[in-house]
Amino acid sequence: MNNNYLERISDLEIHEALNRAGAVLIEGPKWCGKTSSAKQAAKSVIYLQDPDNAPGYLALADTKPSLLLKGDTPRLIDEWQMAPVLWDAVRHEIDKRNLPGQFLLTGSTTPSDNQTAHTGTGRFARIRMRPMSLYESKESTGQISLRDLFNHTVSEPEGLSNLSIEQIATCICRGGWPGSLNMNKKSALKTPIDYVESIINQDISAADGITKNPERVRLLLRSLARNTSTITNYQTIKEDLETKDSQYSEKTISLYLEALNRIFVTEDLPAWQPSLRSKTAIRTSDKRHFVDPSIAVAALRTDPNGILNDFELFGFLFESLCTRDIRIYAQANDGDVLHYRDKSGLEADLIIRLRNGKWAAAEVKLGQKQIEEAAKNLLKIRDKINTEKMGEPSFLMIITGGEFAYQRNDGIWVIPISCLKN
Repeated sequence: MNNNYLERISDLEIHEALNRAGAVLIEGPKWCGKTSSAKQAAKSVIYLQDPDNAPGYLALADTKPSLLLKGDTPRLIDEWQMAPVLWDAVRHEIDKRNLPGQFLLTGSTTPSDNQTAHTGTGRFARIRMRPMSLYESKESTGQISLRDLFNHTVSEPEGLSNLSIEQIATCICRGGWPGSLNMNKKSALKTPIDYVESIINQDISAADGITKNPERVRLLLRSLARNTSTITNYQTIKEDLETKDSQYSEKTISLYLEALNRIFVTEDLPAWQPSLRSKTAIRTSDKRHFVDPSIAVAALRTDPNGILNDFELFGFLFESLCTRDIRIYAQANDGDVLHYRDKSGLEADLIIRLRNGKWAAAEVKLGQKQIEEAAKNLLKIRDKINTEKMGEPSFLMIITGGEFAYQRNDGIWVIPISCLKN
């Protein structure tokens, strides 16, 4: 065990998954801490990207992959996608052993569908990891938990944030990359830039084996960064890029976006399609998001001072930060996150939906001036939903960059993102 290891919310998910499944697949972007978390539970490890041993491991995978699976269990196979044949080898070994908790696999790239013969159903449990939330990086007080909000058991209806607006700007630009937390501020703010350069020059082409033009990738990342937390279609991105590169086509954009998805760099927010009281049309487009807001900051080559001087950009990046954290907290509660927008323009930035049918709506507002408008929107959405089919919302919440957490007289929670936890 690593004494310097910062506990992750997904640690419990990994432990529970090992108790029920033969293998646990931990997926997520590079540098988000997958290997460190997996090593906390593993009894033996094989690193397929170890430069000294990788050629031998890959050759063995092609001839007798079962030999790579021998070792104390749970056995961690790090970056398993380097040898996709191991997926079916692990599945076969699980069937032979008929025991839970045999293997841990980590992967920062999703292999193409034709590289494995079996889906892994019944043998593999999948866990998604993301960069650290503010609670995991010890920057949220965690005074109010998502679980307690859903269960109506919040013990302290008030809370106090310990982050200033300037500190929130720094958290956005630094990101939730575990390796940067012990660095000085200057070095930590350069980590996302190194990450983006790795995406541009190597990772995106490795995703599907198709070489991509680095300058086109750079321009695409900048376009996505400018459109973070918005509903932006291919045509808009194409028009954005055509001012600099007239050769972009929607097919090319689609290919590049799919590659970014495969390496877990982008994670768009799907639209919620509830049953409504009226026949109002619901927008079904996804919202554009990177897995961490620092990727957008690095793609735009800005910094905390830059976003503090551009309040509109700051607001979109703050929404992206909140989306990242709420996704992590929702996953720990067996839930997911979506957004809502209808034809009239009424919207909720985040819809938190649990598998047991409970749901909640949240608006994200960086400052205090927009709280009244956000509250009115949330109440309008609540009144539009067909609660006979969808149930009443467990709670309505405005997530802020402010100082105080409290519950309004109309029942709506106002909570700084730095007071929340799972």
